[in-house]
Amino acid sequence: MPAPPRIPLRDFFRNPERAAFTVSPDGNYLAWLAPVQHRMNLFVLNRRTGEECQLTEETERDISAYEWANNHLLLYARDTGGDENFRLALVDAAARVPPWWVTPEGARAGVVDPLRDRSGEALITTNERRAELFDVYRLLLPSGERELVVENPGNVVSWLTDHDGQVRAAVAVEGTDTSLLFRSEPTEPFRTVLTVDFRTRIEPLFFSFDNQRLYALSNRGRDRLALVLLDLETGEETVVFEHPEVDVAGAHYSRKRKLITHIHFVTWKREYVFPDPWTAALYERLQQELGEYEIVLVSHDCEEQLFVVRTYSDRSLGAYWLYDVYHDRLQKLADLSPWLQEEWMAPMRPIQYRSRDGWIIHGYLTLPIGLPPKNLPVVVHPHGGPWVRDTWGFNPIVQFLANRGYAIFQMNFRGSTGYGRAFWEASFKQWGRAMQNDITDGVLWLLEQRIADPKRIAIYGGSYGGYAVLAGLAFTPELYACGVDFVGVSNLLTFMQTIPPYWEPLRPMLYAMVGDPEKEADYLREVSPVFYADRIRAPLLVAQGARDPRVNINESNQIVEALRRRNVPVEYIVKEDEGHGFRNEEYRFEFYEAMERFLERYLAPATDVARAT
Repeated sequence: MPAPPRIPLRDFFRNPERAAFTVSPDGNYLAWLAPVQHRMNLFVLNRRTGEECQLTEETERDISAYEWANNHLLLYARDTGGDENFRLALVDAAARVPPWWVTPEGARAGVVDPLRDRSGEALITTNERRAELFDVYRLLLPSGERELVVENPGNVVSWLTDHDGQVRAAVAVEGTDTSLLFRSEPTEPFRTVLTVDFRTRIEPLFFSFDNQRLYALSNRGRDRLALVLLDLETGEETVVFEHPEVDVAGAHYSRKRKLITHIHFVTWKREYVFPDPWTAALYERLQQELGEYEIVLVSHDCEEQLFVVRTYSDRSLGAYWLYDVYHDRLQKLADLSPWLQEEWMAPMRPIQYRSRDGWIIHGYLTLPIGLPPKNLPVVVHPHGGPWVRDTWGFNPIVQFLANRGYAIFQMNFRGSTGYGRAFWEASFKQWGRAMQNDITDGVLWLLEQRIADPKRIAIYGGSYGGYAVLAGLAFTPELYACGVDFVGVSNLLTFMQTIPPYWEPLRPMLYAMVGDPEKEADYLREVSPVFYADRIRAPLLVAQGARDPRVNINESNQIVEALRRRNVPVEYIVKEDEGHGFRNEEYRFEFYEAMERFLERYLAPATDVARAT
């Protein structure tokens, strides 16, 4: 197949024209986000009158999330300059009035339960009382007045409501122990159902439909997370579904029909099981219409007659559709990136290799179209987190790099989630060591397969992936021609001193997983790239948001200063009004344009030759 044309860089990273569609509980409105002056704002369509209306006029930051509070009121969130202190506002789809803020500036807020069945209220959390703790408030609609429902006793990290909208379960932490709390009635105090070491996960999802038991993800007594039904009196669990190879990722239910509709897990891609025949038939019907694309149900009305459907693949950002069950009618709402032709995108194929100590490491390899899969320039791309995972699907960064003639290598090193408890625990206190070895072993595998040109390998990542970039350049400098570090950690000692306040209850767990800066300072120093800057010889591009609450700007400043003292080529991009990543469209353009020039300078892809021939 011939190489595709050189696609304009900004086509990969521009905002979609319309995205994040949802339907109101009564089905009368559709809402979505769309750019206005390069910022994502909220719009609605009245399905009865056909009238579209722009509801918000945000100019500084994108709206990061929204949801329906009732049939016409929506709650949306926005932070300030990337500080991640998300403030909540209400806006009315039925009245042309400006939005009104309902939580204070400087506090971080979230939605516990929109209580759509109770049109006069919603439940939210804020940390305005104490920055490290979140209390639950009743938000009165439409006034936005608040009433305290539950004050955090000092150790609760999440709250859960039952199907009547009562706060009846919580997860609390004490040191490295995690407890599930429960109360039979909202007037009663919480009691402890069970306590486990944090290495054992109990993640409550939703109450049973009689509000007496709890569906949860649990790995008690097993390696992998299973969907279980938990007895709140005895703490005993009954397994509902488990997969033999990977963790269960989540479960979905019908509020109307009071049953579990589908359960999902991720092997190399998302997969489902359907306890509910009606939902199975719905997916089968949609698959008949939409072909081999991945399908996700993202929103539906209360009567389950209207479903917003999202499709995607590894070669397409996909589209939003509206499916009318009663009329069996499927309507396209929007393509997310119609300017990118699918046949020009590169397939993302699963791979696996074995680490030096025997673990099977799963990953993905994307090869540029039109070039022989040998002796290619490669961008090694470890994910952030680190306790998340890469999945199959459309990734604009990957597709941009493939279009420029690079192979892109992604790996789920130890600690990546979804592969069971033992694989996760194998990452504890292994930053810069076994976790980094997994990345290195993947690069060696690429070399053994003769896919990679040994002189043209770059490493690029963000957050933990940025740390892996710096660790790769410092601890295996012979492997990489250059590196791109986006908001990465350089010094684990200072990183531990600047975590956000709402991570404070989790500090003992973080110490157990990464290292204690007082008791294990020598180890943390040994795996901090900034102390080994004298080993780094490859050119580096660093990008950082000045208001990043997770990886303080000092992390980037330290490594840049250390390398510049030694005259190692370093380019440094800092944005004063950004945080953990660049959300503003113009800054994304600037960063990836700089990255394109940087990689061309040090990896010299051969795409132009391929296109000419």
